Amino acid sequence: MSNVNTLYGPIAQSAWLKAQKVKLLICDVDGVFSDGRIYLGNDGEELKAFHTKDGYGIKALINAGIEVAIITGRQSTIVERRMQGLGISHIFQGQSDKFSVYQQLLAKLALTPAQVAYIGDDMVDKVVMDHCGLGIAVNDAHPALLLNCDYKTFINGGFGAVRESCDLILASQDKLADAQGMSV
Repeated sequence: MSNVNTLYGPIAQSAWLKAQKVKLLICDVDGVFSDGRIYLGNDGEELKAFHTKDGYGIKALINAGIEVAIITGRQSTIVERRMQGLGISHIFQGQSDKFSVYQQLLAKLALTPAQVAYIGDDMVDKVVMDHCGLGIAVNDAHPALLLNCDYKTFINGGFGAVRESCDLILASQDKLADAQGMSV
């Protein structure tokens, strides 16, 4: 199969065709929205860095009518605030069984697996990626995950990989030119 040229570089046509069907993007957080590092202050305060490019992409997806969900193993107030600020209404934290949440989302939104993209960075994400239409791994994901994904971002997690994934979905659906997000 041939490649499709994108703003980020050439990708497999199969990934492009899968992206055309996406109606829901599910994201992990640590290692995807962030670079995976967790900063802990002396008083137990947890800090993470989020990239405004990713925020713009998420807002653009939502404005284009594509649902976005978060499924993460960790629980933190900062993630809740960030994701709510982006307008994400499906936020699932503290989830050790991501696949069950994935199945609940499919039922709630009346979607098929082919209509779902999932972006992750480590082996805990593999079970969902294996059962959705478009499995995306960030550029610096675990090597075993990179071997089993449909699309590997050109950008590392925490530095715009989510935005790249949003752009892929929007471009494949001919919605990128009209995409309106906000760098928040």
